[in-house]
Amino acid sequence: MSEGPVLRLERTFDAPLEEVFAAWTSPEVLRRWWAAGPRWECTGTEVDLRVGGRHRLGMRESPEQPPYVVGGEYPEVDPPARLVYTWTWEGDPGSEEGSRDSIVTVRLLPAGSGTTVELVPGGARVGLTGPPRGGRPPPAPGAVIASPVGR
Repeated sequence: MSEGPVLRLERTFDAPLEEVFAAWTSPEVLRRWWAAGPRWECTGTEVDLRVGGRHRLGMRESPEQPPYVVGGEYPEVDPPARLVYTWTWEGDPGSEEGSRDSIVTVRLLPAGSGTTVELVPGGARVGLTGPPRGGRPPPAPGAVIASPVGR
């Protein structure tokens, strides 16, 4: 029996595995890219990078608005090749319900001198839940670590 559709996103970066892994796991590097758009700001990054450790990330469009905050736990950490984490938006009960039980799998694969990132969101709603109150999800960390190969 099939579990339903699977969304798989891939992007290749002109950067080594360790740099790309850091873009997903280093609070300092996450602060540089974790926002939904160019005018948004990161309001916080907390990462306890170990199996059972937790993460919490925040962003907002302007200082007058409350932040969008997402958090979860790391059931699997295998640097620099694989990261699995849960994903639940905080604040709006409707958004929490829609994102509860979402799990994201990130695999990093060597690609010549670069790295291919394979991102597979899944769970309650195939991981396609967005931030509460109509915000947009953050972009991939490409601008921080490198340009995609071939672009």
